[in-house]
Amino acid sequence: MVAAAAEGQARVLVASNRGPVSYSFDDSAPGTGRKSGDSASESRALTVKRGGGGLVSGLSAIGSDADAIWVCAALSDGDREAARRSNGRLETTDTAGQTVRMLEIPAGVFAGAYNGIANSVLWFVHHMLYQTPVEPSFDAQFFEEWEAYESYNKAFADALAAEAAHNAVVLVQDYHLSLVPALLREARPDLRIGHFSHTPWAPPDYFAMLPDAEAERLLRGILGADRAGFLTSRWAQAFADCCVRVLGATVSRDGDELQIDHDGGTTRLGVHALGADGEFLNERAHRSDVDERIGQLRAQIGEVQGVARRTVVRVDRTELSKNIVRGLYAFRRLLADHPEWRERVVHLAFAYPSRQDLAIYRDYTDEVARVAEEINSAFGRPDWTPVILHVQDDFPRSLAAYRIADVALVNPIRDGMNLVAKEVPVVSDEGCALVLSRESGAAAELAGDSYMVNPFDVEGTARALADALRATEAEKKTRTQRLAAAATALPPTDWFLGQLEALKQIAR
Repeated sequence: MVAAAAEGQARVLVASNRGPVSYSFDDSAPGTGRKSGDSASESRALTVKRGGGGLVSGLSAIGSDADAIWVCAALSDGDREAARRSNGRLETTDTAGQTVRMLEIPAGVFAGAYNGIANSVLWFVHHMLYQTPVEPSFDAQFFEEWEAYESYNKAFADALAAEAAHNAVVLVQDYHLSLVPALLREARPDLRIGHFSHTPWAPPDYFAMLPDAEAERLLRGILGADRAGFLTSRWAQAFADCCVRVLGATVSRDGDELQIDHDGGTTRLGVHALGADGEFLNERAHRSDVDERIGQLRAQIGEVQGVARRTVVRVDRTELSKNIVRGLYAFRRLLADHPEWRERVVHLAFAYPSRQDLAIYRDYTDEVARVAEEINSAFGRPDWTPVILHVQDDFPRSLAAYRIADVALVNPIRDGMNLVAKEVPVVSDEGCALVLSRESGAAAELAGDSYMVNPFDVEGTARALADALRATEAEKKTRTQRLAAAATALPPTDWFLGQLEALKQIAR
């Protein structure tokens, strides 16, 4: 149970695992810290890095008079030190004026909740990534980590209960915090609570792999919200189906939205298809550092008989769900089946390492590099490298690749949305053909002007790449214009404010 606390002052609250800023130690700078000197870390300088995205944009848009607060977790030693120095309330000079409470959750609890449950169980369930003959096995370790997940969610619920003014609006983000709405509802029934899932939602048969009690807890946790948001109607329907199967809940439709009734409570399901921030992307993509990266990439890609080679671009983290290896297999199939493209096309593959603290992700990253090298060994020539692989994250270089892409390959196994699919058409210089997985959330909006693929079908993806490369310039430009319009239909600020307004309409 969440301990009820004295009512705070915030009228709008956001809760997410990751906050709008992150901290790291800067040993090259003079020490700044408390004068007590009772810890070596207190004398080390901290540097702050600000993030972006829909939550940052949305909170900025509601204005400083809205009494808003963002509650997040300390993710690193630098974050934990910043939280200690500020007693959990970060300096507004670091946060561009936003009020941020950073929770210093014990490292062991955080590791169990974040790596053990959120990233190694819930992410795998919702993206359907398990190799079911051998995994998962929910043993003693799982239940220990589940206790950490419960403690982590309780820490957030306690903080939100303490910070929220009467009748405040609370927006809880993602699978890390699935238990928070119900915990918070118990302590503060006056609050209007929303939960938003940025991932897909597993269908009932796959969701049912979870132990029964924990599966119920996850669903009941989100049903503690007045409104649960999803990126597509497909994911909202899957959640509703799980509630029916696991909880015996009743589902009805009220206008455009589903409604779930269970245990005397009602939760509406909203769909908010997060779009690209076109204004920001277009401005950022035309700065000098991006122009410089374009020159560097053009030099790497090269020409054949005086004509610039065509480019197939992908920009991803080496996340298992992104399907990078099958994308490489499809490019290899393209070269094998269509020799006319040899030496005339280059695959720019940006695969930025992700979650390298998990062995399966390290192995996957290694496999991406191995397959890329295998293709280059089989097909490469002295003046042509078929696959140019970059693994060091470089945002200006990613934008440069977006601008020069002839074809963008976005073929996830399963994805809540996939903003790369939306970003490329927005900043493309000459028009870009989009090869898109039917299992991405973005497919709901972009399918009509994309070359759609089954992400498991390597040969089908190779055929789609060939079709995309054959598209005329006029066809690419027309499709790209329509894709860009669809991609920016709900920019991050509107996405956030739409959820906020929907919650404010709910009476408490």
